[in-house]
Amino acid sequence: MAARAAWLHYAGGFSQAEVAKRLGLNNLKAHRLISKANKEGLVKIYIDGSIGECIALETELCARHTLQSCHVVPDIDDADLPLRSLGIAGAQTIKLELENKCRSIGIGHGRTLAACIDNLPHKATPDTHYVSLLGGLTRKFLASPHDVIHRLADRTSAEAYVMPVPFIANSREDREILLGQRGISEVFEIARSTELKLVGIGSINNEASLVSTGMVEAEELEIVKSAGGVGEILGHFFDHAGAAVATELSERAITLSLDDLRSSRIIAVAGGKHKTEAIHSILESHLLSGLVTDESTARALISPPA
Repeated sequence: MAARAAWLHYAGGFSQAEVAKRLGLNNLKAHRLISKANKEGLVKIYIDGSIGECIALETELCARHTLQSCHVVPDIDDADLPLRSLGIAGAQTIKLELENKCRSIGIGHGRTLAACIDNLPHKATPDTHYVSLLGGLTRKFLASPHDVIHRLADRTSAEAYVMPVPFIANSREDREILLGQRGISEVFEIARSTELKLVGIGSINNEASLVSTGMVEAEELEIVKSAGGVGEILGHFFDHAGAAVATELSERAITLSLDDLRSSRIIAVAGGKHKTEAIHSILESHLLSGLVTDESTARALISPPA
């Protein structure tokens, strides 16, 4: 009933009073149903049109970092991590890729990508397959709460390949053993060949999702930080100038190699006050083909503090 009320209101253009009349309800009940549809994520909003200030930021970021595409979404969040705006913009990016007949998409994980999938409409995409780009288990072999491949498979009813291994192996030797397993090696081959890789960007600080999800110990990330690391993408770390930071942690990461990433089309969805330095780092690495970010982050990237 909530979905029907939302459909009449948003798609049909009926006022809440008209929705109530059509459904045989009082106005208060109709209002509550529409609110319920919003809270439960039944309503997905896409806006056709451009905002001049955001276009200028997109143009500047593309020129500075040789990006093929950039999508800057207006600020609508007060939180340090603008999940709402990034989730909507990221979902629009996936939708556009599917409309452009992208048939294979590799997916990272994290809070931002999870928000993108939550904003993606339920629509079957049988001609497209999805694959995890890195291990999604914690050291305790629990699934990361921000492992998005299962959510994506549920939204699209499509073929999805998971990486049922930890993100970080206990040793280099364990990594090689895991990668040598037939099921895992086959998924890696599929991941390497994807037309698009959609990823998040990780920071090297106390707010890092890698630490909060238990995928990496805080002490391990401190070693990366002391080596100059400020940004992370798919288990690889980079300094402020975009140079790769070689650490024992990245050598144990069950993820694609840097050579694999350099030969790929990669779009990152990232933003927020604590991510600016990390995003700048990854932009300077020239690994990205595209970036989806929020207006405040875009302004900070173009005019970093002295």
